[in-house]
Amino acid sequence: MSAPGVVSFTQQGWEQVLAKVKRAVVYLDAACAESLHWGCGSTRLLEAVGGPEFHLREFQSDAVGGGVKQPKAVFVLSCLLKGRTVETIRDIICRSHFQYCVVVTAVSHAVHLTANHVPAAAAAELEGQHPVFEQLEEKLCEWMGNMNYTAEVLHVPLLLAPAAPHLALTPAFASLFPLLPQDVHLLNSARPDKRRLGSLGEVDASTLTPKLLLQIRCLVSGLSSLCEHLGVREECFAVGSLSRIIAADLANYAPAKNRRKNATGRASVVFVDRTLDLTGAVGHHGDNLVEKIISVLPQLPGHTNDVMVNMVELTALQQEEENQNVVAPGCLAQSNDTAAKALWEALLNTKHKEAVMEVRRHLVEAASRENLPIKMSMGRVSPGQLTSYIQLFKNNLKALRNHCGLLQLGLATVQTLKHPQTAKWDNFLAFERLLLQSIGESSMSIVLSQLLPMIKPSTQRTNDDYNLEELLILLIYIYSVTGEFVVDKDLGDTEEKVKKALAQAFCEESELSPLLQKITGCDSSINLTSHKSKIAVDELFSTLRDIAGARSLMKQFKSVCVPGNHGHQAIYKPLLKQVVEEIFNPEKPDPVDIEHMSSGLTDLLKTGFSMFMKVILLSTRLLKPLNIPELLFATDRLHPDLGF
Repeated sequence: MSAPGVVSFTQQGWEQVLAKVKRAVVYLDAACAESLHWGCGSTRLLEAVGGPEFHLREFQSDAVGGGVKQPKAVFVLSCLLKGRTVETIRDIICRSHFQYCVVVTAVSHAVHLTANHVPAAAAAELEGQHPVFEQLEEKLCEWMGNMNYTAEVLHVPLLLAPAAPHLALTPAFASLFPLLPQDVHLLNSARPDKRRLGSLGEVDASTLTPKLLLQIRCLVSGLSSLCEHLGVREECFAVGSLSRIIAADLANYAPAKNRRKNATGRASVVFVDRTLDLTGAVGHHGDNLVEKIISVLPQLPGHTNDVMVNMVELTALQQEEENQNVVAPGCLAQSNDTAAKALWEALLNTKHKEAVMEVRRHLVEAASRENLPIKMSMGRVSPGQLTSYIQLFKNNLKALRNHCGLLQLGLATVQTLKHPQTAKWDNFLAFERLLLQSIGESSMSIVLSQLLPMIKPSTQRTNDDYNLEELLILLIYIYSVTGEFVVDKDLGDTEEKVKKALAQAFCEESELSPLLQKITGCDSSINLTSHKSKIAVDELFSTLRDIAGARSLMKQFKSVCVPGNHGHQAIYKPLLKQVVEEIFNPEKPDPVDIEHMSSGLTDLLKTGFSMFMKVILLSTRLLKPLNIPELLFATDRLHPDLGF
């Protein structure tokens, strides 16, 4: 096992699971499957299961049960063992012939006690005991039809999907999103008998809904397990309202007290609300190949962080649309391929031009090792050149097997470079730079009016025009980078014009994309009336104004835009970059927007950032257009967000 880190943490967890799955039917939910996908790969699990009659199955209510020759089942789940989850386990077992059931949950027993409304004092007395798990074990035997059969319920912290040694994703929390000002009204309506909240600044754990609070506690449980694996006593810091609640919950998480006493190392964990800066999430400033690959290639089904790579190029099939689903897609995660992992990490940490050259270098070296007849060419790397190198492996089964991971990354690069959306990247970038310049020189109404001519119904759009989803991305960019603004008559009139044009364009779409279906609440354009479209657009702009006001409570991090002057253009300065600069700049006073969350009297006596040791930066975020999850360790997009 490697030195303690996010990769070893995940692999250690999966080793515990693999020890239980021999000759079993294994049911996984989507989040655990994604952790396996990035952590050690499905091949490891299949090898551990063994035998052709044993299978991996998706955990869902209509999943196929186990047959007579399949007496053992293992359920690997990312969620609480409660409610619909337990009902699904029961339904699968009752239509099976299982005699041995193992249920693995990524949520600790302490959180299960909280979910079952066990008071904190009573939970403390149960330390080392697992009554909730034991009760479920009895139920498993009951559902299998014989109390003498074997049942096990255990906790394994399968929190992370490690995309790289210093970048981990949390797919189980893809829906966890920082609160917006409009959410204050929802919180008030859920607590009519209590003091009304005036702003996000007044929101704390006691004001949240039980469901959201439990989701946060599940996350905190996993993070505490990670800190235990790393052997560190964490100091928690927060930027933003939801991050403050998460950081405080981790700092005061009762089951972690003994673990912190025995920790030999220290680390500072900084939580950041991504809603404070969605500019980088939707912008095109980043000169990074991975960012473009994730942006343009289709999402891998059931995953939040990987894409489908068309592998037909390496077969004898014709490149026809009907053949796209004949061959299983490739992907970016190559957890068991050392060479491919090295290339992937290089792509994450280099700029676009250097990354493409790195892909060529790896393909050339692989072809040379296999004695393939490669023709070297220097200069600019083109998609055609990369394709010619990849084609060399096509009819060589041994070479294909040896370099399958590398070829998937190579094809992902080629398909991204040739994708029509990549050609639009520069158009987006040019328009975003124009917007940045306009924000410093013009009013919000003038900036917004530049979008009006671009809003066109589908019948009038060409391939060079922005579709509705792309226009929404630009709107998020405009409102997030502008920040808080004064609403005057001109802005009100301009917003109404944009809203009217958007509502009309929604109605005239021949087919609604999944995102537009979600926004409008209609599964078909036939059902989308003008009234429904207007309501959807009004709600959309209400959210946009909340995004613009997300930094209103900040004192230091008010802006993510550096105005231009005669010497240089206006530039976007990411919030995460500002946070990191504040942390590591010894000459600046203590930052007022980075709050230290105390875990006791000793911590209350500490001041300053002298306590910052190893820094783990987390961002609660949502990036729907690019399908990136809400919570990332370190940073998710190194170039635009941190400037590295």
